[in-house]
Amino acid sequence: MAKLIRTGPVLLLLSVALSGSSVQVPSSPLPYSVSDLGADRRVPLGLPLVEPKIVVAKSKRQLYLYSGGALVKTYRIGLGLDPVNDKIKARDMRTPEGDFYVCLKNARSRFYLSLELSYPNIPSAERGLRDGLISKTQHDQIVSAIQRKAAPPQNTPLGGEIFIHGGSSQSDWTWGCIALDNEDIRELFDAIPLGTPVRVRH
Repeated sequence: MAKLIRTGPVLLLLSVALSGSSVQVPSSPLPYSVSDLGADRRVPLGLPLVEPKIVVAKSKRQLYLYSGGALVKTYRIGLGLDPVNDKIKARDMRTPEGDFYVCLKNARSRFYLSLELSYPNIPSAERGLRDGLISKTQHDQIVSAIQRKAAPPQNTPLGGEIFIHGGSSQSDWTWGCIALDNEDIRELFDAIPLGTPVRVRH
């Protein structure tokens, strides 16, 4: 049976907000070699991580892992079948942008291992309510879950089940998830706790 671990109101002590952090994403073009950024898989992570954060740069197909505010590893990723645009609704094949946190760890994922992101977030809920995609009740349920650092509803017209998972980073092939090679998601899955902040940007 799959072991699913969800966050609750008493689980998290670390901050999940990235807005006040000092994390800096490398600019393009990157002023470092791949090995300088820690992408060489032969170099193990220094554990335990200190207040880990994840930043996903969609346009670069890169996932950056930070520990203690310092970049410690870079992973290649694949995105949704519509890799450019921000997610608006269910089944649009887009990878959402914004600030999230890891709200579930699935060790028996269909795609090897997976980390669920807290999508839809509050900005998505507000946009969905404004555009008539969701009801006020659905909006309020999403907001309440995010405020409790729990998993938001996954079955609204905004969509859900957005994961960082394995399967291959060779192309953009998912329905909106962020795909890594299996050995990379194994390392990431073992290293980060529930509640880890994740920022996804274009």
